[in-house]
Amino acid sequence: MLFIRYYAVIAVSILFLVSCESAHKTILQVKEPDKSIPIAQLKPPEAQINPIPPAVDPPIKEEPPKPSLESKKNEDPPESEKPIESEESIEAEEEDSPVDEPSTDNHLLTEKRNPEVVFEEALDFCQAAQDFWQKGELENAIEALDQAYALILNVEIDDNPKLLQEKEDIRFTISKRILEIYTSRHIVVNGKQNEIPLTINAHVQEEINHFSIGREKDFFLESYARSGSFRPYIIKAFTEAGLPPELSWMPLIESGFKVNAFSKARALGLWQFISSTGYKYGLKRTTHIDERLDPIKSTEAAIAYLKELHQIFGDWTTVMAAYNCGEHRVLRVIREQNVNYLDNFWDLYERLPRETARYVPRFLATLHMINNPEKFGLNAVLLEPPMAYEIANISKQIRLNDIARKIDVPEQQLKQLNPELRHQILPGEQYPLRVPAGKSQILLTVLDDIPTHGPPRLEYAFHRIKRGETLSTIAKRYHASVGSIAGINNIRGKGALSVGKMLKIPQQSTSAYPQSTEETPPLNRILSHTVKAGDSFFNLAKRYGTTIDKIRRLNNITGTDLNVGQVLKIPGRIPKEPASGTGAGKLKTYVVRRGDTPLKIATQYSMPLEKFLKINGLKPKSKIYPNQKMLVE
Repeated sequence: MLFIRYYAVIAVSILFLVSCESAHKTILQVKEPDKSIPIAQLKPPEAQINPIPPAVDPPIKEEPPKPSLESKKNEDPPESEKPIESEESIEAEEEDSPVDEPSTDNHLLTEKRNPEVVFEEALDFCQAAQDFWQKGELENAIEALDQAYALILNVEIDDNPKLLQEKEDIRFTISKRILEIYTSRHIVVNGKQNEIPLTINAHVQEEINHFSIGREKDFFLESYARSGSFRPYIIKAFTEAGLPPELSWMPLIESGFKVNAFSKARALGLWQFISSTGYKYGLKRTTHIDERLDPIKSTEAAIAYLKELHQIFGDWTTVMAAYNCGEHRVLRVIREQNVNYLDNFWDLYERLPRETARYVPRFLATLHMINNPEKFGLNAVLLEPPMAYEIANISKQIRLNDIARKIDVPEQQLKQLNPELRHQILPGEQYPLRVPAGKSQILLTVLDDIPTHGPPRLEYAFHRIKRGETLSTIAKRYHASVGSIAGINNIRGKGALSVGKMLKIPQQSTSAYPQSTEETPPLNRILSHTVKAGDSFFNLAKRYGTTIDKIRRLNNITGTDLNVGQVLKIPGRIPKEPASGTGAGKLKTYVVRRGDTPLKIATQYSMPLEKFLKINGLKPKSKIYPNQKMLVE
């Protein structure tokens, strides 16, 4: 419906210009729009009205124009007998007059124009609309987009696929801009700018029941207790940014106020940023740190993201839905409903993903319960104390456990204050380490006595779950923590282990196998390897325990191509042969056939799989290829 007025305007324009051309030229002295005026200076129709002449000259004696259909119908008196109208009535009439509408130029309606030229003009109007919008001139922005749409509407393309696609792209751009402008006009639809309506309906009541008497009661109470550590800072930051303080409860729904929360979508931290969105809003991820886990920096990123979403959607309930599933998903749902703007989040409810559809009711349920602490037993919950710390700027790569011993604080306390440190080791360049109050000066005093450490070389072992095993027994065997295994394998809750499932086990050592007592094979030996079909730098580096870069440098190779039969020098380890007298058989060579697997070969030669992998420099996930040579007993 947005552009219907143009068809009416065009029709009236033609009739009006044919019937009144001479009178307009004499009385109003109408000029064609000055095409030299930059598009960015366009004004809405009311700003383009010509000044009223101080006096009206006597009508020129000439053949009067043919009356229009409208004038015949109304039998208007001659011009000389008409009473002089007030300035307001003339302005009102001229506002409806099409003479100054740029989109009704006769040459646009009658001439067949070059589509590329028209598209360029339409894009100029789109840019003008963007400029107007940024200045807050919403009417001018809509006017410019209307003109852009009118231009492409009249383009004749003659089934040219390229031009058809270009026209569709511009049409989509115009539609998206109009949607954004209309949503921005409704920022106060649910209250003055920042109010969040405390809606209560069946969906919200259902979530209140889950949190207060249902299966999620413990989750809610535990999350509410943890909120005490973070909300004082979050409320302060949100208030300074001009955001509603109620939004400080979003982490309860996002992460349960756990700084190390990790979702199936690989979102991380209090505010559950995925890596790409975190990067967009300034959260760094390096070998040493992941700022999505930093409660301070992730809160700053959340503020920036929420502000941007509010500029698009205008009401906070829709903003929260977009925060959960992404703004593009919500915009797509709005477009599918064939509306130009959104009045109410609940218009979207049935069309959103289930998790997102529940997200807003869960948040509103939280607000209702927080506002009625006695009714829901929240008065009895003891909140965790706020984070209390001071900053010590450290430029040395040292471990948290060494720091904890030197300044006499629990290591766990340092980990809680600095959750963004991925390996509990400082990065080496200047880093603002959080330490308990009163400990920063002590740390700086003893800093020279703390040894420097590099990050552990993190490798992985793989374990297939057997009947009767638990995460605890597996973690104990591999000297890993239950949390690290659960996190890396995305295991949530009890009873999530399935017999036969393969687990990835983080190993902070160069060994991929637990409890090994064998000596490390000799290093710094240059081996030779003849390239076979299926070989790659990656596979060779893994097999020989080296790196791609080292193989390339040793062989003066700059690209990624390998040729079958090419002989490479490999800086790697030689598999250690069994000592004599241990009962081990003599090693011989086996040529891999199509369909072979490490397990199949090991079984064929009655070898433990672990031993077969070890003597061939393989890992459980390593691939083998036909004609590749393996050592067997």
